[in-house]
Amino acid sequence: MSAVAERSVDRRGMGTLSAGHLFTDVNQGAVAALIPYLVSERGISLAAAGTLMLAATVSSSVVQPLFGVFSDNKPLPALMPLGVLLAGVGIALAGIAPSYPLILLCVVLSGLGVAAFHPEAARFANYVSSSSGRARGMSFFSVGGNIGFALGPALTTPLVVAFGLPGALFLILPAGIMAAVLFHELPRLRSFRPKKIERKDGSPANEPEAWGPFVRMTLVVAVRSFVYFGLVSFVASYYYQVLGTSAALGNAALTVMLGAGAVGTLVAGPLADRFGRRTILLASMALLPVLLFVFAFLGPFPGMVVLALVGAATIGTFGVTTVMGQEYLPARIGFAAGITMGFSIGLGGVGAVPLGALADHMGLHFMVLVLAALPLAGFALTLTLPRKVHASSGL
Repeated sequence: MSAVAERSVDRRGMGTLSAGHLFTDVNQGAVAALIPYLVSERGISLAAAGTLMLAATVSSSVVQPLFGVFSDNKPLPALMPLGVLLAGVGIALAGIAPSYPLILLCVVLSGLGVAAFHPEAARFANYVSSSSGRARGMSFFSVGGNIGFALGPALTTPLVVAFGLPGALFLILPAGIMAAVLFHELPRLRSFRPKKIERKDGSPANEPEAWGPFVRMTLVVAVRSFVYFGLVSFVASYYYQVLGTSAALGNAALTVMLGAGAVGTLVAGPLADRFGRRTILLASMALLPVLLFVFAFLGPFPGMVVLALVGAATIGTFGVTTVMGQEYLPARIGFAAGITMGFSIGLGGVGAVPLGALADHMGLHFMVLVLAALPLAGFALTLTLPRKVHASSGL
């Protein structure tokens, strides 16, 4: 490995991967921005719009572990630029697709591009970080996705307002440029791949895998995702219906939460490298019940301050848990990333449906109190995780 790789995080390599993450996840955020215009201009039903969101979630998140298994068995770095390109092309074509089935196909293709990018890119994010700076590096990688998801609507809406749905075609440009950059950087990124460790007889040395802790940590990620998607889906409505503010202030509160989450991601990584991954995850799960309970009894502006802390605690550990998963399954880091970054988070998106039904029957205030209770289960599960990684096949 080159001398530059001896640093805790190679800045050029991580910058490239984080930028790729940003330009990939822009397309995830673009789906939500396109839907209102597809409803008004193409006349699709709300049920059909919901199907588009479900298709985007399933194709981009739930199938990620499959790409992870593929990349573990046969690494294919080209999946990174190809994934970015497919994600952008799919969303761009969704704006001009002449029928609903073709729109759905374009959304699915874009989602598959997102799914293809993440496990392979997370593998290389692991490679370009040393063991002493792995959580810091993965946090930089994760924050690119956070920013990209938030930028999706901000980029897509002006284009559609100015040019109509065909304006989505312009989203091909950032995807194409980023794909070209990633193709150019592939030789350098490949230089960070560690050499395979072999026994004295020349056979590959199998690294121990801690499946039990990995499964329990995955459940923690699912709990965190329920809280995250519950807030993303209903914070604006909570401000409007419960606190009696404008919808605009509710969207501002959501923006504050997501922005604080990006800051929390950058802070949590270095803290996890210094104090331990488990310690930071425990702190997050311990803080969330208190913060959400307090939020449920505050007014709009004090609540916004607390919501910023909620965002930092919730989103801040995304990179930390990805590293934990890769350390539990060191021979399957693509699969581990696919589970922690894709499948488990996708489950959280599905969880927004029963949370919405709960809010319909019991009210949004009660739903927030339920969200406050959920991290207690995550805290209990995190307590069962080892302070250090040990091989274990039991659950």
